[in-house]
Amino acid sequence: MKNQGLIHALLLDGVGGAKPLNAHEVRSWQPEQGQLWLHFDYGVEQSQDWIQQDLGLEPLVIDSLLAGETRPRAVKVASGCLLFLRGVNLNPAQTPEDMVSIRVYADENRIISTRRRRLLSVSQLHDQLMIAQGPCSISQIISQLALGLTSRMESVIDEVDDRLDVFESDLGVAANDNLHQALSKIRRQTITLKRYIKPQREGLKQFLSHQLVWFESEQVQVIEESINDLTRLIEELDMAIERAQIVYEEIANLISEQVNKRMYIMSVVAAIFLPLGFLTGLLGINVGGVPGTENPNAFFIFVALLVGLFVSLAGYFKYKGWI
Repeated sequence: MKNQGLIHALLLDGVGGAKPLNAHEVRSWQPEQGQLWLHFDYGVEQSQDWIQQDLGLEPLVIDSLLAGETRPRAVKVASGCLLFLRGVNLNPAQTPEDMVSIRVYADENRIISTRRRRLLSVSQLHDQLMIAQGPCSISQIISQLALGLTSRMESVIDEVDDRLDVFESDLGVAANDNLHQALSKIRRQTITLKRYIKPQREGLKQFLSHQLVWFESEQVQVIEESINDLTRLIEELDMAIERAQIVYEEIANLISEQVNKRMYIMSVVAAIFLPLGFLTGLLGINVGGVPGTENPNAFFIFVALLVGLFVSLAGYFKYKGWI
């Protein structure tokens, strides 16, 4: 279908496959033909016109599908249900925690979804339908979409755990400011992920609480499994945040300890050379009465005295255990 902004229009065959529809076929579609899935890029003007004028949607549904900012939640409307979800951003040159929002309106006959940036979970469902190995109904599209979004979150959080393991193993070897900054980035990432994943769990719970009569009971179990997975991921994020905080503090302590050691060495060196500098400064004043000015061996005697004083001070510091 050649329509800018409409990513795909699929008529489900009920056995795991789907038929792509063109613009005319979408406009003439009737519920008895089968369940319909329309997927739009809401940032394109043609998509906005189609959603506002050609789909017969309620004003609340239209505004929700085209909203610039959303948070995960579920809202029951007269004709169906609105579901707002987010997935990790796995697009090239993007950060996973910059999560991608998808808005879904569904009733017993059709599902209409909108997004601004590409979601791999949606692309995977589309590809499965094209080879007749996809969801058989609207209920399965929703449940598999939720499951796919959750599984991709899991891979990102596992990567965070692996990176924390590396930080912990390298802690005693290379505690420096670069490691400190890298760990700060991990902390920000985990906090941002938790910010969206926790409401997503509550949104799926809200969706199930509406007890939609057309939503298949078998798919309720799939949604519940996604909720359980999200609960586990939230717990892992909490643990990752705590681990990152501990490692962060340990790195800060190690860096502070390194600085203190360097300052201590500098203090010891300064303490050893302080009397030497005092003597050389005292004998270097340009006034009369400086001893040894008439003795040709005075310089060598003075150097020997300085060396002896240096050795004595170093020995005393060593005896005290300061060096």
